[in-house]
Amino acid sequence: MKKLSWYFGLAVVGLLLMMGLSARHQPFLRADSPPTAVTLTVSAASDLRDVFPEIGQAWEAETGHSLRFNFGSTGQLAQQIARGAPVDVFAAANRQFVDDLDREGLVFPETKALYGVGRITLWQREEASLDINRLEDLLKPEVRRVAIANPNHAPYGTAAKEALEAAGIWEEIQPKLIFGENISQTQQYAMTGNVDVAIAALSISVEKPGRWELISDTLHHPLEQMLAVPKNAPYPQEAKEFAAFINGEQGRPLMEKYGFVVPDSPETP
Repeated sequence: MKKLSWYFGLAVVGLLLMMGLSARHQPFLRADSPPTAVTLTVSAASDLRDVFPEIGQAWEAETGHSLRFNFGSTGQLAQQIARGAPVDVFAAANRQFVDDLDREGLVFPETKALYGVGRITLWQREEASLDINRLEDLLKPEVRRVAIANPNHAPYGTAAKEALEAAGIWEEIQPKLIFGENISQTQQYAMTGNVDVAIAALSISVEKPGRWELISDTLHHPLEQMLAVPKNAPYPQEAKEFAAFINGEQGRPLMEKYGFVVPDSPETP
């Protein structure tokens, strides 16, 4: 029995020595080691297709993190989040969709913030010969097809419908309408010549070759655009930092460059 205890003790001492030697060869972990870079998934309305990559490049350069953008119709993106899609930041073209997700307990309420107000335009290709200056001009016989985003799930489509109704031509223009799944596809129809005119977003009109006329914002409800961090975000802390960056000193000038009216200060309802 004494011999067995002696062997057992020797084995324990040997194991402790091995662990000590192994630890000496492990890299020393500093408390101030740089954080691991992550890749955020950002689901954003199609009217942000031009401006968000620019904002994203600035954020990536500053933080070392990466961004993966998923652009589409706000309504469809909201449905994906409601079904559990792992999204870090949701940037909607209409605050109502974020408010709806909040009521369902699917976003962090403290991250809700207005980041811009959008505008709509009458957009044509640069070489277009049609004289289109106001909505009523869309009824001219030479205008055969007009594209708008689908008002059932695209906020810019809803604004287009409201403007056409306010102009008193919604019913009359029905035979000419072509619906895009989102505002980016809607403008693409006009860019490729599949339609004569598109009611597009100012944010994707200003930096592209083409002819456009701004539609009065008195003809439709304000396109108040809101973002939030969903509760199922894989990287909520980094997501909150990027959301703040959009509304910060570097993000806001870029939003203004693309025609957005930015709020005086981030709104946290």
